[in-house]
Amino acid sequence: MRVVQELVAYFDTRGQLSKRRLRTLLDKSRIAADGPTNMHGLCETVGATFYFRITGVAEGQVWGTDTYTRDSILGAAAVHSGLLKVGETAVLRVKVVPPPDSYLGTTRNGVTTSDYGTFPHAWTLSAI
Repeated sequence: MRVVQELVAYFDTRGQLSKRRLRTLLDKSRIAADGPTNMHGLCETVGATFYFRITGVAEGQVWGTDTYTRDSILGAAAVHSGLLKVGETAVLRVKVVPPPDSYLGTTRNGVTTSDYGTFPHAWTLSAI
C-alpha cells in the first residue's frame, strides 16, 4: 500500500493528477489508508506524503498551528486547521516538512493547540 501511495504522491506533487483523478484514486480505489492517531514512525523523511482517511475530533494533544509536531493527534489537527468538522471523515494529504524553530499554539474551530519549542519532526495537512 505504501508503494502505491508513493506513486500517487509522485504524480500529485508534480501536478500530473487532477483533483478529480486524485480523489477517485484515493477514495473509490481505497488507496488511502485509515489515519493513524499521530505520525510516530512516519516523519523520518522530509517531503514524504501520505493520504489518510481522517475523522475530525475535538480532543487530544496538538502542538503547533498549521505545522504540527509528530505526536499531535491528526483528527484534532484537522479540525483545528478547518479541514474537517468534528465527526466528519475525509481523505487528507499529510506532508512531512522541515521543523520550524518552534511551534505556536492557537485556538481555532473549537480546538486549542499548545506551544512547543524545538522538536525534530513536523507535518502539515491539506485537502485534496
